[in-house]
Amino acid sequence: MNTAHVGALALADACQDPIAATQPCGEDDGVMRMLVTGHAFAVLLLGHVSKTMTVLQVTYLG
Repeated sequence: MNTAHVGALALADACQDPIAATQPCGEDDGVMRMLVTGHAFAVLLLGHVSKTMTVLQVTYLG
């Protein structure tokens, strides 16, 4: 499975259950979260009321 496929699956998991699929980013406020895989991480902004997830940053770790 290639890196892009793993990242896409991780984002799909985060759409289903964003709190369980991510880690806190800074203070655990349930809004700013990190999605971490073996090769990349993303910083996400969760909108619980509007049921949205905004990708703020994606960093490739190699």
